[in-house]
Amino acid sequence: MTAIGFTRSMPIQATNSLFIFDAAYPEAMPNDLIVKVGAVSVNPVDAKVRVRAAAEISLDVPRVLGYDAVGTVVGLGAAVSGFKLGDRVYYAGEIDRPGSNAEYQAVDSRLAAIAPNKISDAEAAALPLTALTGWEALFDRLRIDPHGSPKTLLVIGGAGGVGSITIQLAKILTRLTVIATASRPESAAWCREMGADHVADHNDLIASVRAQGIETVDYILNAADTIGHWDAMAELIAPQGMICSIVEFDGGVNLTKLQAKSAGFVWELMFTRSLFKTADIAKQGIILGDVAKLVNEGKIRSPLTKTLNGFSVESFQEAHLAIESGKTIGKISITYTRQHPIG
Repeated sequence: MTAIGFTRSMPIQATNSLFIFDAAYPEAMPNDLIVKVGAVSVNPVDAKVRVRAAAEISLDVPRVLGYDAVGTVVGLGAAVSGFKLGDRVYYAGEIDRPGSNAEYQAVDSRLAAIAPNKISDAEAAALPLTALTGWEALFDRLRIDPHGSPKTLLVIGGAGGVGSITIQLAKILTRLTVIATASRPESAAWCREMGADHVADHNDLIASVRAQGIETVDYILNAADTIGHWDAMAELIAPQGMICSIVEFDGGVNLTKLQAKSAGFVWELMFTRSLFKTADIAKQGIILGDVAKLVNEGKIRSPLTKTLNGFSVESFQEAHLAIESGKTIGKISITYTRQHPIG
């Protein structure tokens, strides 16, 4: 089968930053689905892995990226239940297995769900990673009670893929007032379109939030820059509030800033359940099933803003270049409308 990968970390503009190659057809482990991939979306994690995984030495086997996909089930592992051949599924997959930038992929069935049937492949592919991250951040990490008293949530980086979905989930499933951050008129408009009650400028976060008449917030999700916004988050978080971040950083932060408020800090990594094979690994498939229902009911929308057509190195390079600019709004998907020949 055909796949696109890399063996050396290099700038995306370089000729061989990504290349097409002939890969072995995947073998199904007991819990696996074999999926013929129809579309993928590209996330910041794709670019991060590409620039870090082979920075010091070339890989012996090409690394295949891709952590968002939609496709058709063409094979079933011996222990799989709840799926059948021909099902259209969507999933984010596992960071420690070959990804979805390939014609076929093996994915743990417990991480997948039947894809929303009211939207295109490109729209469906833009959902899994961001929806799982937003859902887990709100309900597993911040432990927000969907039926609790009205509170406030600050989403830093509201116009990105995770921010776009988190705003929608918070407005549909909770009683939260949502403040999203943006720094450009077009990204601010997007946050409002997603349902944000207020939009603040993360370049002057404290003053901008308080200009909305909001002194402190009960919850913060940082989807942009943890260390760069740390002091502002410590200032804005309410007593006994909670901060969640999805953005790793070098160095350290002063956690003591949270002590007087008895405030908490927690990480969200969508790959935790699959990396550690946690007892609740199947919860990701359940979440995606719930998200698909919300999409089919018209309650939330895909964050897709751009579609590239064609399974080609050029398509993936264009998507990575856009992601690395730091200025993308929503998500970019690539549809596998043609297969690029080898040789």
